[in-house]
Amino acid sequence: MGDFYQNGVITTLHNLSRDSVSTEELEAQMVEFAKVRPLSLVLPSLYSELQGPALSNILDHLAKVPYLKQIVIGLDRATEEEYTHALKFFSRLPQNIKVLWNDGPRLQALDAELKKAGLAPKELGKGRNVWYCLGYVLGSGESESVALHDCDVLTYDRRMLARLLYPVANPNFNYEFCKGYYARVADSKINGRVSRLLVTPLLRALKKIFGNLDYLEYLDSYRYPLAGEFSFRTDVINDIRIPSDWGLEIGVLSEMERNYSNNRLCQVDIADTYDHKHQSLSKDNDEGGLSKMSIDISKAIFRKLATNGVVFNSETFRSIKATYYRIALDFVETYRNDAIINGLDFDIHSEEMAVELFAHNILKAGLNFLDNPMETPFIPSWNRVTSAVPDIAQRMIKAVDEDMAEFS
Repeated sequence: MGDFYQNGVITTLHNLSRDSVSTEELEAQMVEFAKVRPLSLVLPSLYSELQGPALSNILDHLAKVPYLKQIVIGLDRATEEEYTHALKFFSRLPQNIKVLWNDGPRLQALDAELKKAGLAPKELGKGRNVWYCLGYVLGSGESESVALHDCDVLTYDRRMLARLLYPVANPNFNYEFCKGYYARVADSKINGRVSRLLVTPLLRALKKIFGNLDYLEYLDSYRYPLAGEFSFRTDVINDIRIPSDWGLEIGVLSEMERNYSNNRLCQVDIADTYDHKHQSLSKDNDEGGLSKMSIDISKAIFRKLATNGVVFNSETFRSIKATYYRIALDFVETYRNDAIINGLDFDIHSEEMAVELFAHNILKAGLNFLDNPMETPFIPSWNRVTSAVPDIAQRMIKAVDEDMAEFS
């Protein structure tokens, strides 16, 4: 049985009794909720994930979900032949399916127009994919609440989706946003190194240096801040500005903190076990793997603190690095003991290698921030885009429909 402890400044919705409500009973409630608040799902996907071990199982589960009005799939890195194959691959789903061929000429033309106006995402990646999918959801007007999750979840079960959407689907709840969390344990070991060994100790180090700032308390309230699973009311899409880099998840949390009071935000336990593909440490490559991820995430946190009036200099970042390093090493010992009591494997050497890399990258991210204080990796809000190009949503919907009609 899970604990019921409420820590931090946002509501935590636990899984207190795993046998009291079956998946079928939960979905029956969701069907009733969907009559009041129509529900959608966004799936940002690389074409390569169609050949992976996870996505086919995800679709098998989604095919049994009775309450989704629409599923919007953002497809990246796909040729014409691959897009045609993707349409067949996703056609097993009985829901209303829309597949955005992000590399196709129609959507590329819209992207070029937005780029010319300074409104398009500046770099490729998940952030860009998610942004266009959310713009489509907003423009289609098909749903009042929407969930998003990745396409590489090896342990996927449709109950995860029901629990993720439930807080923003239930009309008796007032939540605008919900973050999923879970224990990152699989293959007899503790995963989630960036969250465990970077984000949490970095937040604790920043608290020690700057005090218990509201933003730091807020971020530290999330049990798994880097989870790729979240849901929200559709009107949230209008105002959020999301990063196009690996700072996506932190950026979304920061935007929710800026736009809503804490009592409109929550997190929910969605899985007992969770596993997906793992990034390499990439200690010799700042443009890939966990190395790039740690730099982008650190910069996202530093940028947000700067907008709240925190002043940084090179010596501050050196202090942050030193404080972080000591706290993170203590966490390694904590996780080692947690692993031992649960009979899990634990490699102290690889854990401390990760901490050393993250400490180095925290300083690198800080100095980069000082050298480029006006860097803006944020993609403009859809409010701004539709103000500049009022018919963009209708043209995007038309482009997607024409792509699907031509290549189906």
